[in-house]
Amino acid sequence: MEKEFNQQQEKIDEKMSKIKHKIMIMSGKGGVGKTTVSVNLSYALSLMDKKVGLLDIDIHGPNVAKMLGLEGMKLTSDGKEIEPFEYKPELKVISMAMILESSDQPVIWRGPIKSVAIRQFLGDVRWGELDYLIIDSPPGTGDELISICQYIKNMDGVIIVTTPQDVAILDATKAIVFAKKLNVPVIGIIENMSGFICPYCKKEVNLFGKGGGEKVAKDMGIPFLGRILFELEIVSSGDTGKPFILFKNLKATENINEIAKKIIEGGAHV
Repeated sequence: MEKEFNQQQEKIDEKMSKIKHKIMIMSGKGGVGKTTVSVNLSYALSLMDKKVGLLDIDIHGPNVAKMLGLEGMKLTSDGKEIEPFEYKPELKVISMAMILESSDQPVIWRGPIKSVAIRQFLGDVRWGELDYLIIDSPPGTGDELISICQYIKNMDGVIIVTTPQDVAILDATKAIVFAKKLNVPVIGIIENMSGFICPYCKKEVNLFGKGGGEKVAKDMGIPFLGRILFELEIVSSGDTGKPFILFKNLKATENINEIAKKIIEGGAHV
């Protein structure tokens, strides 16, 4: 068993050595738009001539495929390696949703089995040479996140997504402490849903407050990567499988592009 584990880890090390930057997107709680950020950040980087892999390690609630319009798509294998889905030439995608028979099929697995699946996503997938591997994680600080931090030995770090209200900030702080305990760098914080653009008067309304993410970043000495406004088109984009970054008239599109540029200019370590 130990020999098999070590062999798998060697495969992971070899695959990850071909990827320049490995970044995990995480949040302390659900409902803050972490997957929306992961999908659109990956797309933004790919539009900036970067080769990107998007790995969805949310085993129980994988939503990356839905947000990219890939429902029903299945992964293929040559018997030795798994072929990631090529969403476009610069963007490859892997998600548990591409393995399940149907979108309403639950995954009822304990921690050890989830760890085996994550090892396969890292070591048995033909990722090739990439500039960025963006890892969309489930909310909280559970098995999947611990596994990723252990298996990827030279991860650039994590990006914390939060909304401005106090309850989200509290959990974001826990996520920061989690990363520090595992000796994983915190690249920065993104404040999502930071203001709502009224579709009628076009004014900004602070539905969930404003500035909470920026404040916790300052208090904990972590870079603040930026804020993303909430707009109605973001809801429809996620439901229809079209990333909101493709809507050029959105302020949120400007926001995510600015964040992507910061990550590139900072070499992931902003």
